[in-house]
Amino acid sequence: MPKLAELEEQAKACVRCPLSEGRTTVVFGEGDPAADLMVVGEGPGREEDRQGRPFVGRSGQLLDRLLWEEVGLPRQAVYIANCVMCRPPGNRDPLPAEIEACRPWLESKMELIQPRVLLTLGNFATRLLLGTNEGIRRVRGRVYQVGSRGTVLVPTYHPAAALRGGGEVLAEMRADFVRAKESLAPQQALPVRPDAGAKRLPL
Repeated sequence: MPKLAELEEQAKACVRCPLSEGRTTVVFGEGDPAADLMVVGEGPGREEDRQGRPFVGRSGQLLDRLLWEEVGLPRQAVYIANCVMCRPPGNRDPLPAEIEACRPWLESKMELIQPRVLLTLGNFATRLLLGTNEGIRRVRGRVYQVGSRGTVLVPTYHPAAALRGGGEVLAEMRADFVRAKESLAPQQALPVRPDAGAKRLPL
């Protein structure tokens, strides 16, 4: 498998789905290639498409703030990516076929980075990586084990939802970010994944 920088160069030429036709740039992801915490969102917006960086608008500012205030990590100490690397037209939701076309890129990034904790932001990232059809409101508030390496997944709202939804959503997000911090601790007991038919970890 290529290194992360080599994978990014390959991704810049991706034409696996129609989103490639309208993009300004491929928003591959950024951060520490050896990060213990990997944040996965939905897809780039207008400003992300322009700059080629994930989460650089208002949602990104809130993400950076929560990472620092609740996890104690600066942005550059984590790795940030999205389900799709190209901006959907008009900032619409990414389509299932678009997410599926981009899935191998995300899986390759995860394989190279090997994070201990995944923090998924919103429905699309959570459903993809948790392997569930449940909405974010039903699955957040818990932590789950995914994959064969015991990776811990912490689902939470997308920062845009907190910007729209006010204090209650933001408070729940803060609690989820604390769960991510606790999951980074070596002594954290491994929880379980809901679609494996196993018991969920009580909090």
